[in-house]
Amino acid sequence: MFLALRELKHNKTRFLMIAIIFVLISWLVFILSGLGNGLSTLAASTFKNMKADYVVFEQGSKASMSKSLLSNELTVRLKEIPNVNAVSSMGTIMASAIKGNSKLSEDKVDIAIIGIEPGSFLEPVTIEGSRLTSDSLTKVIVNDTMKDEGFKLGDTFQLDGSTESLTIVGFVKDQTYNHVAAVFTPIAEWRKIAFAAPGSDKGVTIPVNAIMLQGNDIDPTAINEQLSGTNIVTRAAAVQGMPGYKEENGTIMMMLAFLLAISAFVLGVFFYVFTMQKTNQFGIMKAIGAKNGFLGKAVVSQVFVLSLSSIIVGIILTYGTAAIMPKGMPFMLDTKLVFTYSIVLLVISLLSSLVSVRKISKIDPLQALGRVE
Repeated sequence: MFLALRELKHNKTRFLMIAIIFVLISWLVFILSGLGNGLSTLAASTFKNMKADYVVFEQGSKASMSKSLLSNELTVRLKEIPNVNAVSSMGTIMASAIKGNSKLSEDKVDIAIIGIEPGSFLEPVTIEGSRLTSDSLTKVIVNDTMKDEGFKLGDTFQLDGSTESLTIVGFVKDQTYNHVAAVFTPIAEWRKIAFAAPGSDKGVTIPVNAIMLQGNDIDPTAINEQLSGTNIVTRAAAVQGMPGYKEENGTIMMMLAFLLAISAFVLGVFFYVFTMQKTNQFGIMKAIGAKNGFLGKAVVSQVFVLSLSSIIVGIILTYGTAAIMPKGMPFMLDTKLVFTYSIVLLVISLLSSLVSVRKISKIDPLQALGRVE
């Protein structure tokens, strides 16, 4: 470590250039991870935050709420299945809320209406106002991002293309669905909105999109065999089934993978070139008794110090960037993700230094001493 620090101090400009490049790479990695986390949260925070373990869909719906239609009567049979502790129905539909009496398109806000049983385990905790009640079907609780659109407690808004009007009685936090604010309504009111057109329920009795289950050691295969026309999946699989969710995450992960691969290549090339430039120096040190292990540790120590410092600076820049980002941008830093990618970047940088270590081990002291620069 002593040799590594002495060389870092002696060749400040050279190592500063590498540090700047690695800072930019780590900064970009953290920014992309924050954007990816923000997009996935915006797309599916309602599903991610719900206290359900499994989801029952219609068979053939590919775990998609929009393609699934079941009868609420199935809840009775599901409650009798072993290890099922609680059952609750759910429905979703996309809509537009009209602010006031305006008919202008810019005064319409896209929302996702989520139908749930009031008081069930699916109902999120309100941060302001009251909860849902079964005797007031038009009273709803909404995500707090609707405040930014000018909505407040007690406001009544009409749904575009519908005669239904809903009144906000509470606000919840971190509840979005398909990138828009979630509006939670009693499921009976959701049915009136979703199946207003005659025949749109396809003849299904008390229709719902899906049924959520709570319980441990539930056997999905056994339930599918007992209940014809159903497909039970985990909550995580239901999240993956949301439209566009898998594709969005896949794009971000591919970009991150390419960026990490590029960073490994760039760092490996830089340190390899530096090693080539110091071949005669390493040869002299070998001639006076320095072992390959000692020289290898010096190079790895240099990379470790340089990488760790660059990653820390990258983290600081990322949190600084997050503080000045527009409020509407889907950017969310997760401490676990930042820590994970920091470790990944550090490991990649250390592995890239092994190319230089291997080169050092092959240096012949006699040839190095006879080299003319």
